[in-house]
Amino acid sequence: MAAPVPDFALSADHLGKVYPHSKGATPALDDLTLQVPKGRVYGLIGRNGAGKTTFVRIAATQLALTSGRLEVLGMDVTSRTSEIRARIACVPQEARPLYFLRTQEVVYLYLKMRGMEPAEARRRTKEALEELSLTEYAKRLVSRLSGGLRRRILCAMVLASDAEVLFLDEPTTGLDPIARREVWQAVRRTIRENRTILLTTHYLDEAEALSSRLALVEKGRLRLEGTPEDLRARVRYPYRVMVEEPFPREELAPYGRVAEVEGGYLVFAREEDARDLARKALEQGVRVSMGPVSLEDIFLEVVGSSIEADAPLESEEEG
Repeated sequence: MAAPVPDFALSADHLGKVYPHSKGATPALDDLTLQVPKGRVYGLIGRNGAGKTTFVRIAATQLALTSGRLEVLGMDVTSRTSEIRARIACVPQEARPLYFLRTQEVVYLYLKMRGMEPAEARRRTKEALEELSLTEYAKRLVSRLSGGLRRRILCAMVLASDAEVLFLDEPTTGLDPIARREVWQAVRRTIRENRTILLTTHYLDEAEALSSRLALVEKGRLRLEGTPEDLRARVRYPYRVMVEEPFPREELAPYGRVAEVEGGYLVFAREEDARDLARKALEQGVRVSMGPVSLEDIFLEVVGSSIEADAPLESEEEG
């Protein structure tokens, strides 16, 4: 009888990681349990140092876990490392392409090393370079390219592969807005091939644009998980109302949490209160706008600080 096909691309069960010699034995991952569905982009969001890269390194079999269990495509990362590596591809946050090769050589050789036939590797290399606007740099030495172009080459390598699970760890860091959106388009195309992408990012617009599910991680712990709509529904105030001056500030407090912003006030409220406030502002002839809270708003409410604020750094020591 054939083994059952796993329902999830990744499944973490009470996953823990403590780096040797970390101050106070503070865990980089603390009892983390989550499941990544197949054929989707799953966004892992959090501040720098929150544990995102540690999770990716364990899932990509680059780092040993301390406790718990993690399966990739139904295989345990501790006992079936070689089998997992044959079916995944990864763009690590700190990776650099080989400087002494030309752009097209880097992508082609990566695909060949994965066992791809030469003709297929050449075809995929050409398509990936076109998709990420790298064709004009195809014969340029990597050593002569900018950091942003090198990052795009790494994305091209992984997205051109035939891996079932792709790990993209902060893939668009350092890219200009146009290049970022080219990477987004390539990610969307990859998902149409029914592959799975685990995306870590601190760009919340990127997470929301690409991910069908999101996990918010802080200090190695899972704080929220679900679709973007789920996350909005779980916070205390799922709506934001922007009320311009001269609306009296003292009348805003009963509706929710008030923040003073340039030109007026931002009020985080429940849906009914948000509608009542918007109606009252309009009756008074004050300009007002209303809508669901953004991921940035959710992050600020759950974590208590902006995503740009760094958490304590994750140690680089392996154990």
